Amino acid sequence: MEIFDNLILGMETALHWQNILFCFLGVLLGTLVGVLPGIGPTATIAMLLPITFKLSPETSLIMLAGIYYGSQYGGSTTAILINLPGESASAVTAIDGYQMARQGRAGPALATAALGSFFAGTVATFIIAIFAPPLTDIALQFGSAEYFSLMVLGLISSVALAHGSVVKAIGMIILGLLLGLVGTDIYTGTPRFTLDRLELADGLNFVAVAVGVFGIAEILRNLEDESDREIMVKKVTGLWPSKADFKAIIAPIIRGTFVGSALGILPGGGAILSSFAAYTVEKKVSKTPERFGKGAIEGVAGPEAANNAGSQTSFIPMLTLGIPANPVMALMIGAMIIQGIVPGPEVATSQPKLFWGIIASMWVGNLLLVLLNLPLIGLWVRLLTVPYYVLFPAILTFASIGVYSVMSNEFDLYAMAAFGLLGYILSKLDCEPAPLLLGFVIGPMLEEHLRRAMIISRGDPMVFFERPISAGLLVAAALVLVVVLLPSVRKKRDEVFVEED
Repeated sequence: MEIFDNLILGMETALHWQNILFCFLGVLLGTLVGVLPGIGPTATIAMLLPITFKLSPETSLIMLAGIYYGSQYGGSTTAILINLPGESASAVTAIDGYQMARQGRAGPALATAALGSFFAGTVATFIIAIFAPPLTDIALQFGSAEYFSLMVLGLISSVALAHGSVVKAIGMIILGLLLGLVGTDIYTGTPRFTLDRLELADGLNFVAVAVGVFGIAEILRNLEDESDREIMVKKVTGLWPSKADFKAIIAPIIRGTFVGSALGILPGGGAILSSFAAYTVEKKVSKTPERFGKGAIEGVAGPEAANNAGSQTSFIPMLTLGIPANPVMALMIGAMIIQGIVPGPEVATSQPKLFWGIIASMWVGNLLLVLLNLPLIGLWVRLLTVPYYVLFPAILTFASIGVYSVMSNEFDLYAMAAFGLLGYILSKLDCEPAPLLLGFVIGPMLEEHLRRAMIISRGDPMVFFERPISAGLLVAAALVLVVVLLPSVRKKRDEVFVEED
């Protein structure tokens, strides 16, 4: 019964008029950034972090969460109508969704995406409510050694689940860890890697790094690849799926929900890996796999349910352990720190209204998204006609204002530009930036727990192996790394990420 009491507390928080308003604004903005190519939730949340100064912790985090899972909805619109995923997790949806649009079935494809996402979001909300409290209780038993080992496992898992080369993913994590060391040593007060710049004494501005690597770099990539796209505006008719469509999508939505819910918890996976995995599952279980890629509605239902479930269950490690599962969760942790809240298992006990309010708001937000998305499809499509030469300068302006307003430091603007260029270069080298940001966020915490554990053990490194939980986590990390480096596994892994490109 305790879980129902907690959910009632969460609903009371989520249904407060101010929280409903900002949840609505969050999912509306999330849909918008999902629809418009070249923005994405990471850069948007980074730009909006300064706004959270003036909002309560519950309101600000409910709004930011709405932006994240709202973008999963919006990304499917462009994926289906113009074969351009507004959000990377919707890349798989474009395979069959766009073919359905070309066949005059854009309406059922869009409705399937919305209904599948709503069902998955509802189930994922209950999964979070069920599993978050026990994980929090376990996390309260953790010491510095366990936290260090858990972070190592998280970073190794993000390598295993990243696109492309394992070696490049490891390189990105190491680069992120090194960037996280910039600043003043927390124990000795010695400046490190500051290049004698006073502005770097407190480390690199997290918002500047995130907006640069994701937002600015994405703008540069889109400017390079500006091309004419066929928009299926006139073919969006008959939104409601037929009886045969409903029969075809029920099982894929259920399968996609549970695939996404499981994979979303893993660091580095989240919505992107979930959608790829769900598509692969649907193709394997189908009696007519040759239909996939030619307008199979199951190829829309499964991935869309999976990416929404994955995006929501990625909140579990962030809420219970204070460990980000992806770059957006890293930004959410940044928002909590801005509000003076220490991320970790204590949040559930010290801030129950915040903890359960975020969980309950996810169901409210998913309901708002269904009510919003289908009637406003025409509006979202018209926004796609905005020329790049108008859209991107506006985005760049808002990004610059957001970064500058955090610390009122012009150095951060130069840092944003530099990391934007770095992000663009990394993309040309096929290096995924997500592990870099995860390494940058986790790096300082990893170092702190490593040094604290070593101080407590008087310099004995065996402390990480003598404590059972810590040793188990390190063994799991080693096994994940060994398995992903096996030739057969590496080949299969490449097929998963390349097959549907």
